Amino acid sequence: MNIIPLPAKFESLVGIFLLTPATVILTDPANQKNAASLQRLLTLPTGYPIQIRGDEHKGKNAILLQLDQGLGSLGEEGYQLEVLPDSVVVRAFRTPGIFYGIQTLRQLLPIEIEDRTPVPGVKWFIPCLRIEDKPRFPWRGFMLDEGRHFHGKETVLLTLDLMALQKLNKLHWHLTEDQGWRIEIKKYPKLTEVGSYRVGTSQSFGNSHNGEPHGGFYTQDEIREIITYASERHITVVPEIEMPGHSLAALASYPELSCTGGPFKVATHFGIFSDIYCAGKDATFDFLEDVLDEILDLFPSPVIHIGGDEAPKARWKTCPYCQKRIRKEGLKDEHALQTYFTDRIARHLSSKGRRVMGWNEILNNHLVGGSVVQFWAGNRKHLVNVILTKNQPVVMSTYLDAYLDHSYSLMPLSRAYHYEPVPAELNEDRYNCILGLEFPLWSEWVPDRPRLDYQVYPRLTAMAETGWTPKEKKSFPNFVSRLNKFQDRLTRLGVGFAPLNEAEPWKIIQWFGIFTIPLPQRRTAKKL
Repeated sequence: MNIIPLPAKFESLVGIFLLTPATVILTDPANQKNAASLQRLLTLPTGYPIQIRGDEHKGKNAILLQLDQGLGSLGEEGYQLEVLPDSVVVRAFRTPGIFYGIQTLRQLLPIEIEDRTPVPGVKWFIPCLRIEDKPRFPWRGFMLDEGRHFHGKETVLLTLDLMALQKLNKLHWHLTEDQGWRIEIKKYPKLTEVGSYRVGTSQSFGNSHNGEPHGGFYTQDEIREIITYASERHITVVPEIEMPGHSLAALASYPELSCTGGPFKVATHFGIFSDIYCAGKDATFDFLEDVLDEILDLFPSPVIHIGGDEAPKARWKTCPYCQKRIRKEGLKDEHALQTYFTDRIARHLSSKGRRVMGWNEILNNHLVGGSVVQFWAGNRKHLVNVILTKNQPVVMSTYLDAYLDHSYSLMPLSRAYHYEPVPAELNEDRYNCILGLEFPLWSEWVPDRPRLDYQVYPRLTAMAETGWTPKEKKSFPNFVSRLNKFQDRLTRLGVGFAPLNEAEPWKIIQWFGIFTIPLPQRRTAKKL
């Protein structure tokens, strides 16, 4: 059974279901969009005139999509799939479950199903089976950093397609950085006129750059198109607007929002910069609230990511505005000032019916209830204590286990696969505070699609299985055997990946005894 992620329960049956020109899709009213998605998937490669009808129609040679209120135990995303010789039935409690049942059905079909033109001579069959399936975690995410390198709409749309195939449901979209502001804000046009372009890009950790201008941003119309595309695939797009640090592109556009007044340039090299938003000026919060209000109009996500990491306090220590704020609010120091900054933004989002999300640097005793912490580094024991005392919701992205920009020698495929997001010290009655896991791709050294594909695959596929499959069902050797077939599917879709001998270096296997049988060799899919 070459399905990734591995289903929770599976039973093989005798026989096959054969897709023919007479096959029809039967659907209840709630699943019209899912039926249309399945129709496109099946019609393009087969050339068959597959029709959609209401589920009141009966007959053989049909694929039925149907909600079942008796399946509440499977949650919003679980499903049942039954394939018999004369019918295929996908049932779920809610429409996302039907969608994920279709993704499983997709992987049961020959890989030619991924083509977008008719493929002659293929026998379009599905093995008979029963599956009952639901995800382990509600948050199964991928973070794409477009602040450092802008990748463009087509890459994002393909990313959403691949996420849907792997049953991932959260795209964390990092849209602002020191090196570029990537989203149109109508009230502040300089953010894209100035902030979205830099004069060059560093090729090392020094201050020199290649002198090749780099830039780009998404218009609000493009954002709406991407949001619609994602929602059709049951993916929530979570925007990240970084603050108070990693904000040099915004300060180059509006230097009055800084402590010193500038001038500034959009960064050409990478690292942590001293100039950040001034926390003492009310104009800073007016600006950020205006920006966030436009973000809220575009993104329906219940959480908005504000970053909050790597914010040096050097400018705040000498800024008269920041020092006045510290005295006025009775704050202990500049670290307490960042707590004030975060809480003020969190309260604004809360007043609009949204929740704040940020890296674990935002974690403090006053954090607005319901705010989500994304843990990447720091004191794990402290994190567990906060979860235990405050029921703090957390998404796990421990950087040595989850960062896709790392080399495969540092983070081999097996490490990605074996990453366990639930801390061992956590009491079982608090497991639900771990919303899930997310694998970020920081793009300092990822300038194009081929490099993106290489860094992401196959490690994101390993993460997808951890996010969905019951822990006790996971097996790395079994995953690798299924991965071979999945990579054939990626090749069909024009997606590159790291060959297994590079994704799981042999010396790592020897040193740590992770895997003991020879790994199959696979070529990288051709670069686009």
